[in-house]
Amino acid sequence: MKTLTERRNVLIFGGAGFIGSNWAHWLLRNTDANVHVFDNLSRCGVRYNLEMLRKQEGASRRLQVTIADVRDAAAVAKAVRPANEIYHFAAQVAVTTSLANPRLDYEVNLGGTFNLLEAVRQAGNHPFLLFTSTNKVYGELPMHDLAAAPTRYMFKHIRGVCEDQPLDFHSPYGCSKGSADQYVHDYARMFDIPAVVFRMSCIAGPRQFGNEDQGWVAHFLYSAIQQIPLVIYGDGRQVRDVLCVDDLVRAFEAVRKNVHKTGGQIYNVGGGLENTTSLLELMNAIENLTGQPVQYVLDERRPGDQLVYVTDYSKLRRDTGWTPKLNVRETLKRIEHWWKENQEVLAPTEVREPVAGTALQNLPGAA
Repeated sequence: MKTLTERRNVLIFGGAGFIGSNWAHWLLRNTDANVHVFDNLSRCGVRYNLEMLRKQEGASRRLQVTIADVRDAAAVAKAVRPANEIYHFAAQVAVTTSLANPRLDYEVNLGGTFNLLEAVRQAGNHPFLLFTSTNKVYGELPMHDLAAAPTRYMFKHIRGVCEDQPLDFHSPYGCSKGSADQYVHDYARMFDIPAVVFRMSCIAGPRQFGNEDQGWVAHFLYSAIQQIPLVIYGDGRQVRDVLCVDDLVRAFEAVRKNVHKTGGQIYNVGGGLENTTSLLELMNAIENLTGQPVQYVLDERRPGDQLVYVTDYSKLRRDTGWTPKLNVRETLKRIEHWWKENQEVLAPTEVREPVAGTALQNLPGAA
């Protein structure tokens, strides 16, 4: 097993994406690690993220790039062999896409993860491995009673969801990610791989090319800035806890440094109760930040969408000392700043016509 004194050879699957590029940026800026980005460049905006990483690398020659797909087992195995740290972010990330194309979702999320795990097992060098899963593995959480306030739903009896929550794979996306995180957890146990699973809530921040299906905080802000009406699925009182990607990067380093405790563990990771927002409340915060009215239309609630999800991250705090530092407003400010610096490369948000039976609205109660 790698020790913390060895030169870090870091492999990041999905390394040109939102989370991957933020992690690669942090490593290039704050460490002397060799960074290997493995990405198929299929997501919107990732080529720009990769370009920025190459500029940051400069003359250090510490950045290696492989353009390939996690479904290619041979390419995955070749990339894995020299690595002593591996971060697996490559995924199909949208519930809606999983409903439209379950096979793609299965092949990328479960098949790609299995390719990686087999490559690690066969290489035999026991690298530190971190896999990012999702809160969607817990399903709709029907066992927890909810209360309703004018702008949000909330749990009646718990502060947040901990790792003891029973799994309930409620969509093809939940099935693929949940099955993958169980494979990672079991390979850690059976083949002595110091692997960590993060079941994450809403992650937001710079380098995020948000859309309706993924990156909704950035999507809301970009739409408001461009004065494009948002589509709200349900009544807007759905609640999530938001974690800034900068805090997530700190969590990556925290679990690596404490691998004697964290290896083989699963952690729920998010902003926690103190960083929750409903859709209505987020739009209000965006109006206050930008000074621009937010317009939206209502549509049917989407299948598999939890009314409330709040992370209980106490296990991660206990094992590493990590807690979030940035609140929702500060996260919005960082996304807005990144937008202003990079808006020429951000694709315009798709404009949707109001659906039948709904009305175009301004957000009530905003300053």
